[in-house]
Amino acid sequence: MQVYHGKSVFGGIAIGKISVFSKKEHRIVRVKISDIDAELARFEVAKQTVLTQLAALYEKACREVGEANAAIFEVHQMMLEDDDFIDSVKNIITTQQVNAEYAVGLTADNFANMFSAMDDEYMRGRAADVKDISERLISILKGSADGGLDAEEPVIVLAEDLAPSETVQMDKDKILSFVTVHGSVNSHTAILARTMGIPALVDTGLTLTEDMDGKESIVDGFDGVIYIEPDEETSERLLKRKKEEDEKKELLLTLKGKEDVTQDGRHVMLYANIGSTGDLAMVLKNDASGIGLFRSEFIYLESDDFPSENEQFQIYKSVAETMAGKRVIIRTLDIGADKKVDYFNLDAEENPALGYRAIRICLSQPEIFKTQLRAILRAGVYGNIAVMYPMITSVDEVRKIKEIMNEVKSELKEQGIAYADVLEGIMIETPAAVMVSDELAKEVDFFSIGTNDLTQYTLAIDRQNPKLDDFYNPHHPAVLKMIRMTVENAHKAGIWAGICGELGADTTLTEEFIRMGVDELSVSPGRVLPIRKIIRETNVGGTQVSDSSVPAVGGKTNVDRKTAGRDCKVGI
Repeated sequence: MQVYHGKSVFGGIAIGKISVFSKKEHRIVRVKISDIDAELARFEVAKQTVLTQLAALYEKACREVGEANAAIFEVHQMMLEDDDFIDSVKNIITTQQVNAEYAVGLTADNFANMFSAMDDEYMRGRAADVKDISERLISILKGSADGGLDAEEPVIVLAEDLAPSETVQMDKDKILSFVTVHGSVNSHTAILARTMGIPALVDTGLTLTEDMDGKESIVDGFDGVIYIEPDEETSERLLKRKKEEDEKKELLLTLKGKEDVTQDGRHVMLYANIGSTGDLAMVLKNDASGIGLFRSEFIYLESDDFPSENEQFQIYKSVAETMAGKRVIIRTLDIGADKKVDYFNLDAEENPALGYRAIRICLSQPEIFKTQLRAILRAGVYGNIAVMYPMITSVDEVRKIKEIMNEVKSELKEQGIAYADVLEGIMIETPAAVMVSDELAKEVDFFSIGTNDLTQYTLAIDRQNPKLDDFYNPHHPAVLKMIRMTVENAHKAGIWAGICGELGADTTLTEEFIRMGVDELSVSPGRVLPIRKIIRETNVGGTQVSDSSVPAVGGKTNVDRKTAGRDCKVGI
């Protein structure tokens, strides 16, 4: 039995055979050719075939992981149609009288080396894209199938690492688990695993060998371990645990359609976090009451240029329509820190987590901000949309936001464009926001506590630094006191307060959050039903829905004044 430890991305037990995923490498031989025109024609046919493949992959990705994550295939299509790339291949074929495979491989090497030598991080990343495109072309030219997962039954995918294009191509019904040698818990593979609700490990550090292919294995996503050819005792132990977990899942399914209400009648808004339209299927499957955090920055992250108002509008409209009247809270772009976008032309910073990011960019570059706000307000006509602003530290910032919002509304009205008067909230994720939350509560309709950044800033710990993992404690009394203080100040002002950070899904704190008076919890889709179970089993000991200190959904709060944005539509 071989045992390897890694970082767990998603809990659960997966039992099955390993499928070692390896990138298909082609041996390219330089061949002298006599018919140049025929070789150029062969290259053109291969190019068109790859373009067709990429278009199909884009459509598949849109359905499975959303438009934002699918954008990489549009990028690859554009690169393949780039005149410089095509001219280089054709020139090598013509002048050197060589086969198309060699010309493509040489061009790819030249372009990849050129990109790798650039100072710009984004452009260096294009080297991998060029290699990906060239491998596709060479596969077609050689008459071989492109790489991917080849399995007749569901398997545990074992890989060095997985790129977005590789994960999207896989048949999701054939995947029991992902296990990678490298990678991080924030990688695309990790995000996909969480969205699919399957156990996954990254950064295992194991040595990948071909003889692992087909071996019986067990992935323990709870403890972050993979057992290759486990012994009988280990198999029995983990099989028993898997059966227990499967039974729990079946029981949880009986909670679908049930209200998120405690035994003594306290209602909790139980929402889901999403990054793209591709996550909506899991939101609906797990019966979330709404979307508490739509990370709109992914629209920007997966785009080569600033997304237009209409591009954003169509995405927000689609989400609102799909949720069919359930609340959708869109967070305005949270670019900066660990989320870099080349076309924003942001300067390198010594400490980006404390730098030019999120609402600071929006207030400094209002035209970018106004484009997004216009799209959100227009989409609000088609559903129950709310908006919230990240990285707030002061009342002045909120008032400046309101001024810009009013300008946007005036412009839409003058142009005769219909929009909705949506709820406006802010994220409480800085100690400064917590300390002035009593004043901030007078300016907005709701609070959403971002516990990831709040923990980072409260404890003075860079959450991206793995050396500090042992010091990062989201259960720290200071963090919990800040949450309590925020909720209390929200209720004093008659607004509701929720949690959208990772801590909201921590089942060990669910009951405590309810006792604090937290009105809303927004979690990953797969955590909705486990949290619902705890809510329905909780008795907060005499706190009633009518208690003015703990407003419930539908209580006398700002929700009544704007009825979640639905009753205040302005038809122009």
